[in-house]
Amino acid sequence: MAGNLSFEDLKSLAAEGSIDTVLVCLVDMQGRLMGKRFHVQNFLDSAHKETHCCDYLLATDIEMATPDGYASSSWITGYGDYVMQPDLSTLRLAAWLPGTALVLCDILDHHTHKQVPHSPRAMLQKQIERLKKYGLTAKMATELEFFLFEQGFDQLRKDNYQNLEPISGYNEDYHILQTTKEEKILRPLRNHLFASGIPVENTKGEAETGQEELNIRYSDALNCADHHTIAKNAIKEVAWQHGH
Repeated sequence: MAGNLSFEDLKSLAAEGSIDTVLVCLVDMQGRLMGKRFHVQNFLDSAHKETHCCDYLLATDIEMATPDGYASSSWITGYGDYVMQPDLSTLRLAAWLPGTALVLCDILDHHTHKQVPHSPRAMLQKQIERLKKYGLTAKMATELEFFLFEQGFDQLRKDNYQNLEPISGYNEDYHILQTTKEEKILRPLRNHLFASGIPVENTKGEAETGQEELNIRYSDALNCADHHTIAKNAIKEVAWQHGH
């Protein structure tokens, strides 16, 4: 669908000046995107083959601290690198960001170039391969729910995440009037994701104050997980762009 890019598409968009930045991302243990922003020419020249990241990125907690006890990464063993290998089948526009494309990576051991087995994409790919042995293919969808607050990220942090004010004052499950008030966020979210090759079906209110829901068309398991992770990141960034 529109928004998905081939390598040749990216070359053309770079040549015409439409794309100048490529987000090269891995998925961490909390399902967040981590990675680097490449100038598009450097990505086309070399980074489309591989780049590197610190191995602690698969051994952090939700606040990016490095707890003790991980065999794969610690102060005792010294923090090394993983190889980030772009999966060019995931290359797409990041339409909510000007001049930006995005690609997801598989994580490889720096020495053996084999997949790091505890990386989220590798764990899912292993289960997909197990299913194939039985002649089965997993089709999946997620129901991505989230809360919108009146305050933005910076204000919430300054307030120590207390006295949060939901964007609505009542149960907004399927509520058209209330979600109309939120269309300044939800409409660009739907359109940006669709323009980025994410097959969005709809958004709706959910059964709590400020609770929203985003639905994306089902796909094979890996595509579904990729779509979910990219959408989750986009929700936060689009909300931030609108002061929430």
